[in-house]
Amino acid sequence: MAVKTKKRAQKKPEEEKWPYGKKNYVLFAISLLVIIIGYITLAGGSITLAPILLVVGYCVLIPIALMIKGKPEEEQLSSDSIK
Repeated sequence: MAVKTKKRAQKKPEEEKWPYGKKNYVLFAISLLVIIIGYITLAGGSITLAPILLVVGYCVLIPIALMIKGKPEEEQLSSDSIK
């Protein structure tokens, strides 16, 4: 005896939204700028300023840029149109 099963409508998985917004990219660009300045000062012979800039860039600014919850652009556009 064959049992007929109803075909369920398969739901398409929702597209995953990128969790980073404009704020994250700006902070990441600032951190890259600080790191580049750190390497330039290191090449110039600075033994105090260069390591400080590099540590701040790598250990402080990049993690902050990744952890801050910024709104993706699509959410910003929809919230701006409501106001």
